Amino acid sequence: MAQFQFVMRSGPTPGVTFPLEGDQLVIGRDASNSIAINDPEISRKHSRLSFQGGKYVIEDLGSTNGTFVNGQRLAGPVVLKPGDVVSLGEQIVLMYDAIAYDPGATIASPRAARMAAAPALQQPVVQPVAQPLQQPATPPYSAPAKKTNLLPFFIGGGALLFICLCIAFFVWVDATYRWCVFFPFIAGCG
Repeated sequence: MAQFQFVMRSGPTPGVTFPLEGDQLVIGRDASNSIAINDPEISRKHSRLSFQGGKYVIEDLGSTNGTFVNGQRLAGPVVLKPGDVVSLGEQIVLMYDAIAYDPGATIASPRAARMAAAPALQQPVVQPVAQPLQQPATPPYSAPAKKTNLLPFFIGGGALLFICLCIAFFVWVDATYRWCVFFPFIAGCG
């Protein structure tokens, strides 16, 4: 049996692990979501995970900044594979991972350990911080680069240059008294 999780690679809390438990999980900024990420780039209800056939399927819920899997913006539901990089907007990057889980293994209860140790030590018990599992070698993720359309700048610069050249031409014609040379149809040129 496998358990799935998201590990935040970049965003408000890098390194935080989000265990995926349940058939329907909603990711968003709203605190009532299964996975709540408080960041202005995240919509209140940003994306949904559905557990289908032993796999999670992710879909965007009409978010403003989009949901991306491995750099591709979602246009419909996508089945996630371990190692996939899920981006919510441009700043929030989550790594999807599967963890091998042995249902027969003995699980230590942090509460039971604290109850047994409390009378003897009379000191607060420090809970170990869950360390993310070592990830398979994947190339580092880089957010999609914003593309700037330079065409308006070239058109504006060309128009400005044309206007300056026209003004310079008329100033030169006026300064050298050549109106009749270039514009013989003007009254008085003959």
